[in-house]
Amino acid sequence: MDKLIELASTLVSGAFIAVLAAWLTNRSRNRQEQQAEIGALRVQADAMTVAVMELQGAAAANRLLWEGPAERARTFLLIVLALAGGAARARIAGGTDVQSGLVGFGHAAELLSWERVASKQTVAVVREPLTRAATAAAPLMRCSDPAVVTATEQLLNVLSDVEDTARLEAALEAFGRAVNAATAPRLSWWTRRRGGRAG
Repeated sequence: MDKLIELASTLVSGAFIAVLAAWLTNRSRNRQEQQAEIGALRVQADAMTVAVMELQGAAAANRLLWEGPAERARTFLLIVLALAGGAARARIAGGTDVQSGLVGFGHAAELLSWERVASKQTVAVVREPLTRAATAAAPLMRCSDPAVVTATEQLLNVLSDVEDTARLEAALEAFGRAVNAATAPRLSWWTRRRGGRAG
């Protein structure tokens, strides 16, 4: 009978140790997976933030180069000079008033064409950071945290109007808060219970 009790005791303690080892192994694996997910989410969020900042920089450069009042005045002055210069050359070559005007307008149109091509090339520079932002958003849209998904969607919607800096800053801030909440260390049950009791 003693041997039977000893055997049962050994089996119970062995089963307890096996269950405890399995629980600790699963807990450790879950914690490692959770840490890996948090690390990946941080990397993805950083990529999104960098892409948004690049997009803001490209839009600001485009605005500075092509849309400011000084640039518009410069373009207008160049067009007037091209028109007058072309007309004067045609007049010197013996052209009539109509021919001189047509040559002047031709030179002005050529200048406008070059300005338009350069402006479109500059706008195309914005496309690359916009593509990077969309690429960075793709894994964030599959995040298990719904707040991160919502904040990413809102940020992408605001990127369609990058000129609205106030909305963009607000969306970027909301995105950062959602990511910070999703990547914050999770307290164990025991820590939460002790904290609740202390409060």
